[in-house]
Amino acid sequence: MNKDTQSTKEVIELLDKAYALRGENMHHSIELAQEALKKSRILNDSSLIGSSLSKLALFHMVSADNQKAIEMSEEAITHFKKDNDELGIAKAKYNIAGVYYKTNNYHLGMFHLIDCLTIFRKHDDKHNESRTHKTLGTIYEVLGDQESAILAYKNAITCAKDVSDKNLESNAYNPLSGILLKRGEIKEALEIIELSVAIKIETKDRRGYAFAIYGRAKVLTYLERYDEALKDFEEALAIHEEVGDQFAIAMCHNKMAKLFIKIGKREMAKECLLAAIDISTKNNLSIMKYKCYHFMYTIYKEEGNAAISLQYLENYIQEKDAALNSQTLKVIENYERISKIQSKENEAKLERQKAEIAAKQERAEQEASMKQNFLSAMSHEIRTPLNAVTSIISLLRERSDEEEKKLLTSLRFSANHLMHIINDILDFSKLESNKMDLEKHPVKFKEVLCNIQQTYVSLAEDKGITLDLNIADTVANSYEIDETKLFQIIGNLVSNAIKFTEKGAVEISVDTTTIGKENDRLLFKVKDTGIGIPAAEKEKLFESFYMPKSIMTRNDGGTGLGLSIVKKLIELHGSTISIDSVEGEGSVFKFELEFKKSEAPVHMDKEMFKSLQNKTAILAEDNEINALVMRQLLNKWGISIKRVKNGKQAIVQAHEFKVDFILMDIHMPEMNGFDATRIIRSTENLNQHTPIFALTADVTSANKDEFADLFDGFLWKPIEMQRLFDALTKLYSEKDISNTRFIDTK
Repeated sequence: MNKDTQSTKEVIELLDKAYALRGENMHHSIELAQEALKKSRILNDSSLIGSSLSKLALFHMVSADNQKAIEMSEEAITHFKKDNDELGIAKAKYNIAGVYYKTNNYHLGMFHLIDCLTIFRKHDDKHNESRTHKTLGTIYEVLGDQESAILAYKNAITCAKDVSDKNLESNAYNPLSGILLKRGEIKEALEIIELSVAIKIETKDRRGYAFAIYGRAKVLTYLERYDEALKDFEEALAIHEEVGDQFAIAMCHNKMAKLFIKIGKREMAKECLLAAIDISTKNNLSIMKYKCYHFMYTIYKEEGNAAISLQYLENYIQEKDAALNSQTLKVIENYERISKIQSKENEAKLERQKAEIAAKQERAEQEASMKQNFLSAMSHEIRTPLNAVTSIISLLRERSDEEEKKLLTSLRFSANHLMHIINDILDFSKLESNKMDLEKHPVKFKEVLCNIQQTYVSLAEDKGITLDLNIADTVANSYEIDETKLFQIIGNLVSNAIKFTEKGAVEISVDTTTIGKENDRLLFKVKDTGIGIPAAEKEKLFESFYMPKSIMTRNDGGTGLGLSIVKKLIELHGSTISIDSVEGEGSVFKFELEFKKSEAPVHMDKEMFKSLQNKTAILAEDNEINALVMRQLLNKWGISIKRVKNGKQAIVQAHEFKVDFILMDIHMPEMNGFDATRIIRSTENLNQHTPIFALTADVTSANKDEFADLFDGFLWKPIEMQRLFDALTKLYSEKDISNTRFIDTK
């Protein structure tokens, strides 16, 4: 055996030993992996260097040294790419995903995990497929999607059994037991966790055993077997402290605190929570930290210590605000607050003297500016991460099997629901300020109605009712309509009807009342067999933020803006809406709209797709997730991009490289997209006359008159692939595609 062969064997043995010891002595595992890395660099072997870095990254991720874990994983990927080692790349990405989901970046973690899953399946790597499914389940559970989490855990168990890996099988039993406990299936939860503990004892997986008895302690706490539970928690904590798993240590302290509260040892509970907060702060464990803050708040509140409880409540709110759902709640609260302030000032206007009018007008202008700035910032901050979520979902669906598509559909529903709330607020503002116009274009009308039905049919089926669609034969196939606004009108009415119908059916019907040579007048009805609307509430039903008393005890109240928006959108069409309703029997919402008949819109064809091949673009986007998604999308269409992170860099690129078009984000550091585009347009450079599209989550951007003429179009985030495709192919297709719009709205 020559020297290099012997050294290679030594590296592999070091890495195998480091991985085997990770559950007993993480510090020693890191030392062994570092020694392997040193020998690998001397050998200058890319594969061994990548493997050593990947193992080290895994150990640092478990130890909550997140920065090192990311850096080493990224370096490992560069070495694996040299050898075209897909499995190595996937394993390194798995480490990165672990860091992301442990530090609250769930969607970015999910993106990497599903990418890993594709590679592991391609190579039939059931071991790592099981690990990935288990971690995906953890993310789904944190996001509140228990059904998807259970499916992911069961997939992890199946893969583990396929390769007869009892440790992996047991790893998935732990969180599955936790979900069953939350659902009140106590017997099943205890059986599964006892099976997990037995497996860990059999395999002598010390770290895995700590997680298993931790899970058992949670079930025992629920069963009020406190002495047994405390013993398990303490043993699990001791093992995690030996291993150095910071997240698990904080987790144990948090659950022990709950147990101490149950047995009346409040001071010991506080000590545990303070320890968990200290660990979470040092290691950026956001989700654990805000859970502990909230727990401390409840303890001090029950003790009547208002000052300390309020401090912990403030800490909890600040930490929780990092989460997307919390941001959305804040948006709604702030918007309602602004609206109430304006309402009070409008009432006060009637009582003021003439001498106060000038001063009041000045204040009104300041408030309008404040509201505009608020909407601009809110739109950008909320829609930007949603753009990443919806774009990633669209990309992943194309390369996912049917099982994964179910999980992605669940995620897409959550994202769409959040977007629906945000859109309600933004549209309400635009309608209130008379800044919304109809944007009509030819569409296949009956296809739009079928799409609306398909969007809500699963919501109806979940309640055991039907959603029917009846379109009269006299209705034309195509009209010129504002598809988005019609979808909003009917969608809001249908979702409300389903919400308040427990049995029977919801029906959408469309018929003609007047048939003309060019225009038809259509009668729309949304009928339900629900609870009905009391006569006293009918007049108030379309008021902004109005919540009928009949739903105040229900779980599904919404924002109180849906029907107000419906009324205003119908009025924007020059029509009105009416209601016929009987309590206990159901309701019918009716309105008439007049549409111009049209030819069917032009569809994209292969020639239009070919028009994008070998094109080049500058992408100015500071958000890493959005840039990653956009690069994958454009590369798929044959477009190569030069990506920059701010307006200054975009200007430099515009002077150095001639491209076919520029995609310019509006909100960027150092220099925004408005100013960068103005400079590119006004100075001599290679791209002075190149088409530039604004990419923005700020709904007020197109209203900035001084900048609107600089761009060839505005593409609102979340960016739909079809809208972007339409915009680009319109530039380069030789065909007449006048029916394709590229200046888009949300």
